[in-house]
Amino acid sequence: MLGLMLLLSACGNNAESNTNSNNQAANEGKNAAGTAGSAEGTVSAAAAPVKLTWWHSMSGAGEKAINQIVSDFNASQSAIRVEAVYQGKYDESLNKLKASIGSDSGPDLIQVYEIGSKFMIDSGLITPVQQFIDADGYDVSDLEPNILRYYTIDDKLNAMPFNTSNPILYYNKDAFKAAGLDPEKPPRTFEEFAEAAAKLGKDGKAGASIAIYGWFMEQLFANQNAEYVNNGNGREAAATESLLASEAGVKTLEWWKKMVDEGVAANLGRDTDDTDSAFAAGQIAMTLNSTASLRNMVEAAGDKFEVGTGFLPKPGDAKDGGVIVGGASLYIMNNKPEEQQQAAWEFIKYVASPEVQANWSVNTGYFPINKAAYDEQVLKDNMAKYPQFQTAVDQLHASGASAATSGAVMGVFPEARQIVEGAIEAALNGQQTPEAALKDAAAQITDKIGQYNATVK
Repeated sequence: MLGLMLLLSACGNNAESNTNSNNQAANEGKNAAGTAGSAEGTVSAAAAPVKLTWWHSMSGAGEKAINQIVSDFNASQSAIRVEAVYQGKYDESLNKLKASIGSDSGPDLIQVYEIGSKFMIDSGLITPVQQFIDADGYDVSDLEPNILRYYTIDDKLNAMPFNTSNPILYYNKDAFKAAGLDPEKPPRTFEEFAEAAAKLGKDGKAGASIAIYGWFMEQLFANQNAEYVNNGNGREAAATESLLASEAGVKTLEWWKKMVDEGVAANLGRDTDDTDSAFAAGQIAMTLNSTASLRNMVEAAGDKFEVGTGFLPKPGDAKDGGVIVGGASLYIMNNKPEEQQQAAWEFIKYVASPEVQANWSVNTGYFPINKAAYDEQVLKDNMAKYPQFQTAVDQLHASGASAATSGAVMGVFPEARQIVEGAIEAALNGQQTPEAALKDAAAQITDKIGQYNATVK
């Protein structure tokens, strides 16, 4: 374990600081208004309240929504008192968790980004929520199956999904009309995307832009039903090899580079905020971004143009596939007394309830994990106001169940994302061919995986 901690402490320090801030909290909405409910469960209300510390990484509107959830929960019962504490971005919070090992300073409950899943499992620091589900007879059929799949390994749910998103296509409907394109038919394939980008470009300006973001590469693999690492995407056994340079990867990066070389897609760098700004200003007419950014994207466009949304594109010859959920989940730490762990489970059930999930979705832009949340009036009203979000829901439900769409699992994922982004950058800038850049990156990631695996044998 010490070897694992020493290795992982060097991984992911900046994994999201440059490219993933938009996926941590959509800057939108007003405070969530969670509903009161009973969290007494097996926690005795007669005793002094059980105090729980919840470490999270939500800022802006996300933090406001979390604080409202906690306030409403605390007001709904007297057995448990939760304190939510912001610990910085995902990688910062995880590093603080590692630093707290062996002391009582760590949390009872922690929000960890999806690419930290393998580390959390291997760390031995958690009590899988599956234990509480089985003991409680909790019905997981109420939850979105395509969200649960990501966090389920060896038929065991290790953490409860919390904030969930996936990437979609955003496009300028007005620009589509002006270019002679059908504004109700966004491109669905790589080929259609490139053709539309060429028609949308004008006066030497590109028609589209895709941020250099490793998450997009992972998603474009899954949309081709292609696995990102070996051994069933790391789900049948620990991954030992990166498949980044496979046919799916080369095809994706060659498509991307060809558009940049032809001037139909602009290379605006790694920061998705830059592509967002260019889209809002009408400088580009198509881009990719998280579903959690939808309200921001629509409101930034304002009355300048109508924002359309579409499924993530894929090669025309790709048959199955779909998207992988992004975001984070909630882990119960196992170094706390049983009473506190049980209290954390009671709070998790409250957070996963339809009412709370509906308000969470409205105020942050993330998916509700509870299917019944869509029956809540507050979410119905929001869907009516932002009909573009239906695309995200439909895409999630249309994703087939496979190892590819369940998402890759590897202990060095944060570091791998940075390596992938470097490879994309090198290819787009003409420093390497797409295939050479991906082969070099795959070799680096495979080496990192080997180092990690050696610490957990």
